[in-house]
Amino acid sequence: MGTRAALMAARLQPFRELETAAVAGRRPAGRPGAQVLLGVLPFAVMGAVAAADVLAGPGFGLLPLLSLGPALAAVSLRPAYTALVGGMALVLCLLLAVYDGLLDSRRAVIALATIGGITAAGVIASVARHRRERQLADVTAVAEAAQRVLLHPVPPMVGSLQVAVRYISASAAAWIGGDLYEVISARQAIRLIVADVQGKGLAAVQTAALVLGAFREAAYDAAGLADIAARIERSLRRQAAAEEFVTAVLAQIPHGGPAIEILNCGHPPPLLLTGHTARFIEPCEAGLPLGLAQLAVGPRETAAVCLSPGQRLLFYTDGISEARDRSGEFYRLDRCAALLSGQDLGDALDRLCDEVTRHVGHQLRDDAMALLISPHFTDGHRETDRPAPWPEPAHRSPAGSGAEYRSAISPDTGPPHLGSGH
Repeated sequence: MGTRAALMAARLQPFRELETAAVAGRRPAGRPGAQVLLGVLPFAVMGAVAAADVLAGPGFGLLPLLSLGPALAAVSLRPAYTALVGGMALVLCLLLAVYDGLLDSRRAVIALATIGGITAAGVIASVARHRRERQLADVTAVAEAAQRVLLHPVPPMVGSLQVAVRYISASAAAWIGGDLYEVISARQAIRLIVADVQGKGLAAVQTAALVLGAFREAAYDAAGLADIAARIERSLRRQAAAEEFVTAVLAQIPHGGPAIEILNCGHPPPLLLTGHTARFIEPCEAGLPLGLAQLAVGPRETAAVCLSPGQRLLFYTDGISEARDRSGEFYRLDRCAALLSGQDLGDALDRLCDEVTRHVGHQLRDDAMALLISPHFTDGHRETDRPAPWPEPAHRSPAGSGAEYRSAISPDTGPPHLGSGH
């Protein structure tokens, strides 16, 4: 019950935050420094114009420049504040006209008319902008809620398994894309999936929702990972577009036990972390991605690997393993063991994401996600009670890039692309 309650609390928290934002009628607050600068700028400009007019004298005709105040206010301030700035500009113009002896002149009338007209236009523009911002805030709150429904937040502990996940969407306006994950504590074991949908955009999100829905339904009562994969295959065959496929790795961990069963469906191999060393867990034969089962010559096979105390297992998508710098060099994930050390798994993944971003030199252009697990064993499970380890592949790609998966899905000879089509 404790685990179920923690899962429910973690999954409801985002909705509470989004409800607060929607009621407030705004998006989450942006950078406070920029907001303060935009709020002060109209007054600073009007002050600078007034000082220049006093110093330069009436001959330069600077009074119409006071209209810059309400014009700038319309960009960031509410309609009432824009009108207030415009009123202050009119009063300041009158005072300067009296000081310059131009109150009865045509120049003063033109300046006042200019400020009044720009203030009126600015208030109208501010009203329209504020209405659009409120509408955008409402739509964004609904969209973010839908995204959170698709990708549930994962609590730090799921049963006896310590879990952390980080997701980076290639779309600046979205939190999700074609990458997906889920961790479910079923009666038989803790089951998880990390997958990457072919393509981008709304179609990829729809397929991701389909895969997640099938996994969440099957994870609680399926006999094993092969059965879960088969049920996802059936859902894709019934509802997904033709020739659409999903690379995925599924895993299950017995409650409190060290053995991890893994089923790889054309996905980048998990990374086993032992202290400051890392090793890719690659199968002897590459499995076909989900959606391409009709091309398989035999049933999907699982293999088991055993984690010793202190070891960790990293699942990820090709947005990380195929991140390239300006020279075209791929990020060496097998060298990240030191980054992923430390007590807190979330901090370790934060360091990894920062390092990948630094390697690329800009915001990632592909969806990327990483899921890190660290089992907590009970006294009843000893390190010697382990199944046969996963055999080493006959032909390992350089640096464990997983290029052997490529032959099953694509004939290209380029970088290690593992089937998402990003």
